[in-house]
Amino acid sequence: MPPPVFVSQPIPERGLELLRRERIAFEINPAGRILSGDELIAHLAGREWLLCLLTDRIDATVIRRCPSLKGIANCAAGYDNIDLAAATARGILVTNTPGVLTETTADLTWALILGVARRIPEADRYTRAGRFTGWGIGLMAGHDVHGKTLGIVGAGRIGVAVARRAVGFGMRILYHSPVACAEIERCCGARRADLKSLLRESEIVSLHVPLTPATRHLIGKRELGLMRPDACLINTSRGPVVDEVALVRALREGRIAGAGLDVYEREPELAPGLAGLENVVLLPHIGSASIETRSRMAEVSVLSLLKMDGQCL
Repeated sequence: MPPPVFVSQPIPERGLELLRRERIAFEINPAGRILSGDELIAHLAGREWLLCLLTDRIDATVIRRCPSLKGIANCAAGYDNIDLAAATARGILVTNTPGVLTETTADLTWALILGVARRIPEADRYTRAGRFTGWGIGLMAGHDVHGKTLGIVGAGRIGVAVARRAVGFGMRILYHSPVACAEIERCCGARRADLKSLLRESEIVSLHVPLTPATRHLIGKRELGLMRPDACLINTSRGPVVDEVALVRALREGRIAGAGLDVYEREPELAPGLAGLENVVLLPHIGSASIETRSRMAEVSVLSLLKMDGQCL
């Protein structure tokens, strides 16, 4: 019999050490790359537990063809890479790592906000290229962040954490959410607004929604057209929340001032023309990429496996 746990990709040692300490046999994907659906199915034959990452596609076919599978621990906050309906129909437990990466992702969101508003990556490239020949009153002039209006779309854990940081910048905070969020209103003085009003009034719009059919292309041509010409859009949620082609057009035509992206619609591919724009900051999906947080994510994923089905491992 194969070891009961299959780890789809290497994870931080803290998680693996916990498996060893609990004397749980496991195997790590030996290929060193993301596995195809057929490869996953082959590796899961006879196994009961899968620890996977958000880049692994656990679709209905994988679930249907792995009859011994009892549980899936997704080492990520999101879970749109897993067909939950298919897993539920089979009685397969699915877990993720909510809360673990909240503060780290909020930090990264603010790095993007400041990077875009103050043109930091652009100024860094300018200086490294030897183009800096002396101070000038208009050199790399960006936009202030303090005292501006921050629009937060999605008042979950990360959205609230981003808002808390905005208080220190003396910002007016708007938020859009299907239901009122008492926490963001109480701790940050935020005011709930409909999406159109938020887009019209905010100098910075930051997205913090899960990817669902309702949020796919939540920000498209029409929504970008509502934004201020001095506004910037920040996305650390999921790429398909933004219509990337429409975003490229808006940035190129100066209809918004800038954008900061950590996620992409067809990740890791970028929409044509996006990489050539100076008024956008592009990161390789590193919202939770601190050593401390990634290690904790691995640990929480393993702990969730141990707890599944009454710790029947």
